[in-house]
Amino acid sequence: MGVWDFIQDQVLGMKWLNELLGIGLSALGLDVNGRIGGSVQFFIYDVLKITVLLCVLIFAISYIQSYFPPERSKRILGRFHGIWANIISALLGTVTPFCSCSSIPLFIGFTSAGLPLGVTFSFLISSPMVDLGSLVLLMSIFGAKVAIVYVILGLVIAVVGGTMIEHMEKYVESFVLSAGSVDIESPDLTIRERLTYAKEQMLGTFKKVFPYILVGVGIGALIHNWIPESWIETVLGSNNPFGVILATIVGIPMYADIFGTIPVAEALLSKGAQLGTVLSFMMAVTTLSLPSLIMLRKAVKPKLLALFIGVCAVGIILVGYLFNAFQFILI
Repeated sequence: MGVWDFIQDQVLGMKWLNELLGIGLSALGLDVNGRIGGSVQFFIYDVLKITVLLCVLIFAISYIQSYFPPERSKRILGRFHGIWANIISALLGTVTPFCSCSSIPLFIGFTSAGLPLGVTFSFLISSPMVDLGSLVLLMSIFGAKVAIVYVILGLVIAVVGGTMIEHMEKYVESFVLSAGSVDIESPDLTIRERLTYAKEQMLGTFKKVFPYILVGVGIGALIHNWIPESWIETVLGSNNPFGVILATIVGIPMYADIFGTIPVAEALLSKGAQLGTVLSFMMAVTTLSLPSLIMLRKAVKPKLLALFIGVCAVGIILVGYLFNAFQFILI
């Protein structure tokens, strides 16, 4: 086993934990190869693994984010113009560990501060879809190639989407445009204060996200051990050319972040669903969740909301079919 394989399997994937749980559950009399024992092992393993990765990642990302408060982020984005502004905005979204609903207040703040609408939409798309946490978690389950391509294509969707939505300020609700912004200089924080901030963000995010992790892992355990493989292959496998579209549509009414959707994606893939179909489902859940769309509707008019949904949905579907076409190379 090479160094990278060891990092991917034993450090990020925590395969040692799964083996340890299997031994422990077997000692307690559970058949880990059966449905009930397998479900229990899957549930405990994924909850522990995702929780550990979540806490470590959010702490690290929040520490980095302490150097980029909204005022500083606004000043950084204000220095760039054209497509470069969209690219920087999308990249900035990767260091904000927010779900789609949490990203909307920042989107409103940036828009109120006078940043171009397309730039703020690039941030709104990339923040929930391709944060640094998703990169590491995807690596732990799908491998480095899939994770890197996923993030790159997610950023492309954010940049293209923001570019297409540029110059549509007339479809933003008036209270957003007239809110204004007070440009407050962020105080310089000490290392200790940054560590405290990171700890608070980690605990706050954990409390908010953990219920979705439990639900996501529970659904994943159900799919992994109770739903016949033939069902998944029929609906989301290569024999259904509309699997990507179906997965995208099914994902929109749901609400979860990347940490809650990955266990479901992992279980679907193991049951025969195509890689691109699974990733489209993840992107739809994290970017186009119904609660976030309801929140966004309060800030933008129906025509702009419809364009946002359409741009994201088409991009997600194209990414899904692209991954399906090259699945044999990526896995």
